[in-house]
Amino acid sequence: MMVEQDFSEMRSRNIETMTIRVAVLGVGRWGVHFVRNFIQHPQAELVAVVDTKEDSLTLTQQKFNLDPNQVVFATSWEQIKDLPNLDAVVVATPASTHYPLILDALNSHYHVLAEKPLTLDPQECLELTQLAASQGLQLLVDHTYLFNAVVNRGKEVIEDHQLGELRYGYATRTHLSPVRQDVDALWDLAIHDIAIFNHWLGQTPSQVQARGQVWLQPEKTMTISSQTGLADVVWLTLYYPDGFQAHIHLAWLNPDKQRRLCVVGSKGTLIFNEMATNAPLTLQQGYFETAGEKFIPVGQSRKVIEVEPVEPLGTVCDRFIQNILNNSSDRFSSGGTGAELVKILRALTTSMEQSGSTIEI
Repeated sequence: MMVEQDFSEMRSRNIETMTIRVAVLGVGRWGVHFVRNFIQHPQAELVAVVDTKEDSLTLTQQKFNLDPNQVVFATSWEQIKDLPNLDAVVVATPASTHYPLILDALNSHYHVLAEKPLTLDPQECLELTQLAASQGLQLLVDHTYLFNAVVNRGKEVIEDHQLGELRYGYATRTHLSPVRQDVDALWDLAIHDIAIFNHWLGQTPSQVQARGQVWLQPEKTMTISSQTGLADVVWLTLYYPDGFQAHIHLAWLNPDKQRRLCVVGSKGTLIFNEMATNAPLTLQQGYFETAGEKFIPVGQSRKVIEVEPVEPLGTVCDRFIQNILNNSSDRFSSGGTGAELVKILRALTTSMEQSGSTIEI
């Protein structure tokens, strides 16, 4: 194990040369995209790849033509944690493994970029956040949508009051596979839309409500839930302090793939539709004028909000590197933001266990 002085000297040297040496833990469906982004980043160097499946390591090495003499391939974190040329770790392993891996990485004086959710327990999230702060280390969570140019442009539209008075929101996130075996559809999918609603509204829910149904895996149980079965479909409602309500439909058992989130106001609706690749953000305007007892729709129009396409994960990876080099914090996807989102998910799980009861946060 390197002593703290060695790590300090190494970091000083890296900042001067503008290079951060990174290891990626987990190269499944999402982890390989971290590998791709860091080997392309001009201020990063990929020095290690870890996965428990040797086939995944082989495929990653071949896909990106990685030189085994320059990149270490290992089947466990223990095999690479003491590498002398390591600065930062990306944790893209199953959510249930996050806490011990991130805890050990921070205690080993490494910066950490974690796939969402940070952990499955909000107290663990806070513990890791405080540990990173006390060590002077970066802990960033890959809430990718908070780095999405379309999402951030949408927030500008709302803050410009182009929707008028905000009334309610709704979202649908459905597809046919992949089916997770460690968490249910709620924990796999909901965090994205909750993060967007929180970001657009500038607030977090005070109450939540959720119901789910199980078909595929009725015998499996999440470690954080007393309920048997991993829900394949979930309907949930977020209640915000100002009265705004957001309704979300989640499913990994639906071939009708949708990625659509809307905020409805008194003057129009802002629509974020990822499946509409040519126009993912639109403003559907329209409102009522009264004529006696009648309500007459007026001002109806559709406006495409122009946004320059940029890969959100590329922005996440770049922000992580820049935060390390500049010793700056990230307000969009900090450990604190991760803890807040996990707290909401835990409350939603409690609501599902209680047949859809309203849970205070």
